[in-house]
Amino acid sequence: MTKLLTAHFDEPKLHELETYRRLGGYEGLKKALAMGREALMAEMGKSNLRGLGGAGFGAAMKWSTVPPESKNPGPRYVVANCDESEPGCFKDRVLVTRNPHQLIEGLLIAAFAIDAYRAFIFIRGEYEVQYKILEKALDEARAAGLIGACSIDLMRGAGAYISGLDTALLETMEGKKAWPRQPPPFPTAAGLMGRPTVVNNVETLCMAPHIVLHGGDWFVKLGTPKSGGTVLFSVSGHVADPGVYEFPMGTPLKDILTAAGGVRGGKKLKAVIPGGVSTPVMTSDELDTPMDFEGPRAKGTFLGAGGVIVLDETVDMVMVAHNIERFLSHESCGQCTPCRQGSFWHERILERALSGGGTAEDLVALERAGENITGQVICALGDTVGVVTRALMKKFPEDFKSRFPERRG
Repeated sequence: MTKLLTAHFDEPKLHELETYRRLGGYEGLKKALAMGREALMAEMGKSNLRGLGGAGFGAAMKWSTVPPESKNPGPRYVVANCDESEPGCFKDRVLVTRNPHQLIEGLLIAAFAIDAYRAFIFIRGEYEVQYKILEKALDEARAAGLIGACSIDLMRGAGAYISGLDTALLETMEGKKAWPRQPPPFPTAAGLMGRPTVVNNVETLCMAPHIVLHGGDWFVKLGTPKSGGTVLFSVSGHVADPGVYEFPMGTPLKDILTAAGGVRGGKKLKAVIPGGVSTPVMTSDELDTPMDFEGPRAKGTFLGAGGVIVLDETVDMVMVAHNIERFLSHESCGQCTPCRQGSFWHERILERALSGGGTAEDLVALERAGENITGQVICALGDTVGVVTRALMKKFPEDFKSRFPERRG
């Protein structure tokens, strides 16, 4: 099985520049600079690399929407989004810890592609160890003359889940409240400080050196025609061997669970949350689903950021719904009334049910509240509030009926 981002994880000093260069590091950047922007963009386009932070938007397509210097003179920026706050996702943390130079190289390639001379790595505030690792790696790269004319700055988040969204992240970087912006304009037209800005996930940027070295056609053949390459899955929950696993795009979900040792303790599988808690649940009957950007969507959910959470037969799905909605209610930025109020009422209704006070009428209220939120908000957090509980209600009705009984008498 071809591995790209985790290929050399057995190297104990992979995080150091000397080891990274010995294994071919920064050769992708060297080749990109030699081939020129037009040829670089062509290879990235052939690769069908999709945004691996959850949105799945074509990376080359995003880069190509940055207006050229002739039409919009002035600075443009690239931002590596390392504000990994989605519960169930920890792949970016592992990538930065084990191989920080891979991210730096990918960031420099992206900066060259859009003619940016300043780049940023926006890292989750709780990632103290990873911040120090990146700080040292950047010092090594600067001392070796690898960063060149493009400066790279580290910027730390302040613990806001919503800052993982690109436009809220940009607001945070400007010193403002982390409120998502209502597009258009999109960040590639008017992003950081009103200038064209590309925001890419860590994993997405780490793929760039491999695409440049081996070609877009090679990369797309590793995955599926619409989702090229490989993808990392953060597997957690009731599995024997939780961790980060790399597979080709389109690998069946059952193969990922097998690699993680299957359900622990000999128990039966009940459900899988495929891409972090913001993605609707999948049942044990859906394990043949190919894990790319199309497969989960056909099942009413999303690949998301690859945060695979495994739940065994002992789990009460009403408790799962309450746990997720409580988190979303706490992390809602409050800008959109449907999300602010809807997440609060989801949490309250589910809390009441867990305390023994749920009724069948409450189930109807949950359904209606979800419908009133979905599509009525600026960002995906609000849509998640409206979608996730309804998916749990639809796929595990017996769990909800037991907590929301019909009134007697």
